[in-house]
Amino acid sequence: MTIDARLRPSLSAMPEDLGSPAARQRLHDVVDLMRDMSASTDPKIVVERYGARARTLFQNDGLVSISRRDMPPGTLRITRFSGWDTAPDPWKERDRQPVITGGVLVDLLYADRPTLINDFRCPPDDPAYEFLSKARAIAAIPHYDGGVGLNMVVSFRHEPHTMDPEKFPEFVWMSNLFGRSVKSLVLARQVSEAHDALDREARVVADIQRALLPAKVPDVPGLRFATYYQTSKNAGGDYFDFFDLPDGRVGLLIADVSGHGTPAAVLMAIMHAIAHVGRNEPGEPGKMLSSINDELTSRYTASESIGGMFVTAFYGVYDPRDRSFRFASAGHNPPRLRVGFAGTRGPVLNLDQARGLPLGVVGGWTYEDFRVELDAGDAIVFYTDGITEAFNARREMYGTERLDAILAHGHADAQALLKALLDDVARFTGETPPNDDRTIIVATAHP
Repeated sequence: MTIDARLRPSLSAMPEDLGSPAARQRLHDVVDLMRDMSASTDPKIVVERYGARARTLFQNDGLVSISRRDMPPGTLRITRFSGWDTAPDPWKERDRQPVITGGVLVDLLYADRPTLINDFRCPPDDPAYEFLSKARAIAAIPHYDGGVGLNMVVSFRHEPHTMDPEKFPEFVWMSNLFGRSVKSLVLARQVSEAHDALDREARVVADIQRALLPAKVPDVPGLRFATYYQTSKNAGGDYFDFFDLPDGRVGLLIADVSGHGTPAAVLMAIMHAIAHVGRNEPGEPGKMLSSINDELTSRYTASESIGGMFVTAFYGVYDPRDRSFRFASAGHNPPRLRVGFAGTRGPVLNLDQARGLPLGVVGGWTYEDFRVELDAGDAIVFYTDGITEAFNARREMYGTERLDAILAHGHADAQALLKALLDDVARFTGETPPNDDRTIIVATAHP
């Protein structure tokens, strides 16, 4: 239901009742102050603008801002003074702020209550004399934090008996509202700076993590590889690697650390170190996984710092002499094998015979080896669950059926098949960002 414009009174036709000209001017000054403060997110600029406007609004001749935050008892810092041409940044240049011990300002601040003195003179020997020498009336307003007045604004006038006690309560709450606003800006800046620092650290971790991945795929007779690696954040827990073995054999490892971000990346780096320098047998898939598992459980995943984390992994060894592929799995997604015969496409098989526990869960676990032979035209897709568990905008999951469909009708070339898979995942997910790391290794067999 709408109201006919003809029945709606015009705002311009309504008389305003804003009181006296002085009240209207005060409202104008308050609005200007609020507008000016809201125009910046930098607390230093907000403080400067408030100080300039407040002198007009409160009709003060000057002010001193003081703080006892993180100070020994009986001392304070001068954080701002209207007599300074330029003020140090209260949050970044504390070493430039004068420190006072004892005197009238210390008494006012540590009294922890608003104070109005209309007949004031600062003794010449007082530590604060250079700041209050011209003050004849002062209004000391604490800014409360956690129930304690850690900061204070002391406004003053050059003439005595010029501070209105009736307006003093209004000044107290307005000043404290300003203080809370500044604190919120400071906290927001600190959060932003902390986030930026963490983001920089995460990018460094991500760079280190990517440096641990193979720089190139191995050159193996009769087998071609193509790889893809993407983290959902700067750093992730997916990992893959290749191992050059005697007699032209090659080992292939793909793993997925539980969790995301930097913790997962750190455990991924640990696994890389174990896989390469540990007491492993890279030519024996089951023994290789057992060795990594024992090292993880005995030294890392059992600790309180990373307790509860684990790693799913699949390791296989290809032998070009007999085109055999021996493999073992530690709770990882089973690879998909497309069988191809003489240019035709056969079924897509699930290499799920190996079903061991994830690494880092139980020490002493034995992983069993299995074997398949690869013929020309065959293709194997190794992947992490970030592929099959990718979601679209309707919260539908990509799944293995879609992967198998692309694999069954895909290319014989590894790189072309990888591109077809990635294009299909991208079409399915659309603009939905990845919620997990994504890794794919495609291996195609050739004559």
